[in-house]
Amino acid sequence: MNNLSKKDRHKIVEILESGEELPIDYKHILFPPEKKEYELVYAGKEREEDILADTMAVPLQPIKTIGNNGDGWTNKLIFGDNIQVMKSLLDDPKVKGQVKLIYIDPPFATKQEFRGSQDQKAYQDKIAGATFIEFLRKRLIFLKELLADEGNLIFHLDSRKIHYAKIILDEVFGENNFVNEIIWHKGREGGSSRSHSIGSSIPTEYQNLLIYARNRRNRYWKQILGPYKKSTVNRIECDEKGWFYTRGRMGRKPADWEIEAGVSLKTYVSTDVSKTKEEILKEITSTGAEFVAIGDVWNKDIIKFSTCTKYPTEKPEAILNILIQAGTEKSTDIVLDAFAGSGTTLAVAEKLGRRWIGIDCGKLAIYTIQRRMLNLKKEIGNKGKRLKPKPFTLYNGGLYDFSRLKKLPWRDWRLFALNLFNCQDKKHTVSGIEMDGYKGRSDVLIFNHQQEGGVVLDYGFIDDLHSMIGTKVGKQFFVIAPAASVVFLEDYIDKGSTRYYLLRIPYSIINELHNRDFEAIKQPIDESQVNDTVDAVGFDFIRPPKVRCEYLIKRPKDKLHEFGIVKIRTFKSEAMIKGASQLGNRESLSMVMLDFDYDGEVFNLDEVFYASEIEKNGWEVHLPIESIKNQIMVMYLDIYGNEYREIKTMDCFKSTKGES
Repeated sequence: MNNLSKKDRHKIVEILESGEELPIDYKHILFPPEKKEYELVYAGKEREEDILADTMAVPLQPIKTIGNNGDGWTNKLIFGDNIQVMKSLLDDPKVKGQVKLIYIDPPFATKQEFRGSQDQKAYQDKIAGATFIEFLRKRLIFLKELLADEGNLIFHLDSRKIHYAKIILDEVFGENNFVNEIIWHKGREGGSSRSHSIGSSIPTEYQNLLIYARNRRNRYWKQILGPYKKSTVNRIECDEKGWFYTRGRMGRKPADWEIEAGVSLKTYVSTDVSKTKEEILKEITSTGAEFVAIGDVWNKDIIKFSTCTKYPTEKPEAILNILIQAGTEKSTDIVLDAFAGSGTTLAVAEKLGRRWIGIDCGKLAIYTIQRRMLNLKKEIGNKGKRLKPKPFTLYNGGLYDFSRLKKLPWRDWRLFALNLFNCQDKKHTVSGIEMDGYKGRSDVLIFNHQQEGGVVLDYGFIDDLHSMIGTKVGKQFFVIAPAASVVFLEDYIDKGSTRYYLLRIPYSIINELHNRDFEAIKQPIDESQVNDTVDAVGFDFIRPPKVRCEYLIKRPKDKLHEFGIVKIRTFKSEAMIKGASQLGNRESLSMVMLDFDYDGEVFNLDEVFYASEIEKNGWEVHLPIESIKNQIMVMYLDIYGNEYREIKTMDCFKSTKGES
């Protein structure tokens, strides 16, 4: 209570008298959380209540809806830092506390790392220790808030970090809500479970899935059934009732099989006595058979492997098919994946008719998932007939199209501005001046730049504001305004005992308010970086990079046939991120993505070329001529997620004589 000022006490009384909820800042001051019996302690660990209160929410800006919305819900594919996106989803009553199943496969390895490449040391160092654990813990805290009371969270990791994660999960969800650990026995490439190489350690051939309930007493879970093991039914027999195998001591005579201490030792697997023993064995031990409860070790006999996207850490659809069917039942049940990657979770949820939400901080992941949804087939493993997906909307969370925002009506602009800076939407008055809300416990005013006459926010505005409210506000006061409407450069102005902060849209860094610079969500320049851990705080506005390219047809020296060549002469990021302007030509290029048969509506990713690969090739992208259809879309991506797009036909490629 000592942390409350006189102004705070007065405000609390007002809120309580109005019957509204206290802001979370006040709740934790008035009612400090109880100390846990035990917890993992490490450097940089924050209080759970501070994480929930202080994490910046980023409004979700819809970019495009694919398909027609029929029932008031569209599935969501969101580009952004998942912790900021989840903070925003907590404001959506259709999502908060409504997610039936969460599956997450956090970044813990890349394809190169699985092969033991030494060049991954920097990445391994990056995710080592307390930083990675706190990265996961923060996100688990928000995931718990999104999960329904009967819901389950499935956490997928490998042996290097699973033990730390188990302690954090016990702390966040409660040890009593731990349900199971599943061992996914992957085996080795080629199908062998034995290593033929000699090394200093035992080869690891499995990964771990931890299952936690939001509330174990109320959790929904349907028993997972699978085929019998051949070793279990190797003594299958037939009598007048059907085919059976025996439990108990197998060495006994058939006459003794019927009853032992009043318990039947026969387990019938089929009543069809007309079938042969071989037919019955094949039926009850084949992939897809559902006869007996599956245990906690899953191998290739249980999981039918399948891949279809070439994404570095894609998981088999069959794993998610088992889990989603066990943890959900209705078409209205929501499945969420906050590290969506190649979109396996979302694709399987779509095939099973569930609602889904996918979040990822990589543009490659977003376009990989978009393509996957546009090329779905009904059967697991992406086989069978084509499946037209239900409507889904692409959102940006943290990287915005400012030209669209400027066209918003005042009401929508005001809400966007409040959400952007993590402010509480609560109109109130101070000395007769209408305020828009609170940031923490401080007052917030949204500057109305749409007033007639082109009003600007200058020193005189701050002087007038302070003269009217200066004695009634605390040490901080926030004014949110478009950067173009503010005539001075300072991030704050001191008047008396009050500091007036100017939160600009677009936002320049304010170190006074945030302990570290905002970071852009960095995009990879090499496949090995695709799953790098990104913990970006803040946001930016879309600014397409400057690009100058030549489109040529020639035959490279090491090739037998002609290729379409994209020669990148100039690539310069225009992002407003600190340090972006200092990068040299082509240093800010992340990748080039291509749709070889662009339909004029939706970008359908066919191929990706990373900057590291392009640089080694003399800043050229080589395209087989036969791959270029009616028209192609070439998408150039900078490391901050900004795109530059060009549509080209074969006529745009100029022929050159001789070899390159």
